[in-house]
Amino acid sequence: MKKIISLIILFILVFGSNTLFAQKMNWIIGGRAGLSIGSGGGTSSAGFQLGPTAEILFGGGDLGIGTEFNINTQAGTPIEWADYIRYYFKISGSKLKPYVGGGFSMWFMTGGPYFGLRFGGGVNFPIGNKLYVPVDLVLGPIFVTGTSVFYVAITSGIRYEL
Repeated sequence: MKKIISLIILFILVFGSNTLFAQKMNWIIGGRAGLSIGSGGGTSSAGFQLGPTAEILFGGGDLGIGTEFNINTQAGTPIEWADYIRYYFKISGSKLKPYVGGGFSMWFMTGGPYFGLRFGGGVNFPIGNKLYVPVDLVLGPIFVTGTSVFYVAITSGIRYEL
């Protein structure tokens, strides 16, 4: 019982009274599409990638934590569920929002779910009020049974800041 009360108090202190995050937190929703390439085990294949994205921006928009769910058209139709952290750079006098990030992913394909790491970066190009077209590059290993697959995705899409 003491643990439950302690967790409730911690939750209230972190999320309830922290007006810094409450005032500066924005949601971004969108989708991505592009080229995905997987290479490993002596073979490689390219395909199309498509999926929804969601992200929360903290601290005035410098830090983002997000998730995405991507479907790829390679053999076996691999599906990726990825979580990431992004850092957005500010360029004085520009509305471009370049970023770098990293995270982890779960891949659902033939043979079971596999763990992957992801790294990359890109730029959000503003096309309207709170509307962006991202161009990004994501890459990293997927740890498949008996080998590793190296994954690269070059994508674009649409993002809207709520």
